[in-house]
Amino acid sequence: MDALGRFVADAVLGIDTLWGGDVMCPSGTGRFIADCWFSDEPLPVAYTHPAAGRLRDCGGVSGKNVDRDAVEQYLREVNLPKAIAGIREEAGKSGALRKPYLISLADCLDVMWDLAMEVLGKGKPIPYPRCVEAATGRPPEPSKPEKKRSRVAELLGRAGYASSDSNQLLKAVDGWRRERVAPLASVLALSAAVIAQLDHLCAKNLLPYLPKELAPVPRANIDFLPIKDAWFSGSMNYIGRARNADGSPKYEATYEINASLQISFPEFEHLVSHEVVPGHVTTFAYLQDLYVRGKAGFETTVLTMNTRAATLFEGIANNAILIAHGVTEVEQLPDEDLQIGVLLALLQDDAKNQSSYLTWGEGRPQAEVATTLRRDFLVTEERADKLSGAWGRHPLLGRMYLPAYRAGTERVAQLRRIHTEDRILPAIYGCSGLVDIVTIDEILKRE
Repeated sequence: MDALGRFVADAVLGIDTLWGGDVMCPSGTGRFIADCWFSDEPLPVAYTHPAAGRLRDCGGVSGKNVDRDAVEQYLREVNLPKAIAGIREEAGKSGALRKPYLISLADCLDVMWDLAMEVLGKGKPIPYPRCVEAATGRPPEPSKPEKKRSRVAELLGRAGYASSDSNQLLKAVDGWRRERVAPLASVLALSAAVIAQLDHLCAKNLLPYLPKELAPVPRANIDFLPIKDAWFSGSMNYIGRARNADGSPKYEATYEINASLQISFPEFEHLVSHEVVPGHVTTFAYLQDLYVRGKAGFETTVLTMNTRAATLFEGIANNAILIAHGVTEVEQLPDEDLQIGVLLALLQDDAKNQSSYLTWGEGRPQAEVATTLRRDFLVTEERADKLSGAWGRHPLLGRMYLPAYRAGTERVAQLRRIHTEDRILPAIYGCSGLVDIVTIDEILKRE
């Protein structure tokens, strides 16, 4: 590992540890900021330091029972600001595309560090716009659900669920969901069937536009694992550490799904496209293959939430159902039930942004935010509670990650409308180098 790799490893896993994350944990219940570690490199001191394990055990700086002694020892003996500064210094020696990506990564890690200091009472409150702009490349703004909600009402009316006001629309959505509820008790068989269909579509509408070297890479080597009473709807955990007899990766992942999740089958189809193929698992597998073939740097192996790269990945994932079908607009999907499901899923991600904006931008109480999300974004009661509470009020996720979904979705959708598939698809999947939601523009200018 070179100097840049060491700085990236220490900075990313150090920030992850500070917030209570454990990238080596196979479960999303133990993971947090660092999404993966598949380089086969030794873990850095930021992970192996004795105080790191104590920090992970107590949930980090935002845990209910923070181990202050462990925090202080960790801060004294693991110099995270130096590691972040090292990324910037080494970035200056990198190529024209890699340099801005690394500087953006360092900027986001700086914000996550400052937020940790705020939580610990060691720093001033961090302005909300700084958090959002670091992660998404644009200032915070409220969501605008009216067009999607109107289209949902129109489609529901055609399906026999007429409504004339917001209360009736919410009842119509609830009724539509109840009659199409996905049987999560059979999630293994259900997910296998949906994955097979989506993978077949990708062979037709994605693979022809990508370099031939990616053709053998499995796009969906994943196991679905139902879990009870999770604080999240689901967690894709990219592992990537299993190897074949010849040493090549198996590109494996798991998806832990909340067994109490209320979701219709069309929404489940969108979920699988988002999390698996051609969404997150496909994206990470392609990036791992690029790293193995020497086409991407070490930073590709330790991908990080709350960054502009994560915003791009969420944008790919939310457009994944459209990519699979080879279309650019929801209304071009072949089935109106699927269109409703996709629109409801997109409204939920608009709700994530709105939860962030109302909570941190306007200081609204949780009960008011939950009511707004349920009424205006048509989410379930369970989602309204989670998004306004555990997610929305989290000092890091609420300010940096929740806005990423909407920002990434809108930008990737815009790029797919502007550029032909043979230009945009290789670019967003990293075939010309690892990019984020901002540096993607540099790739497209060159091609």
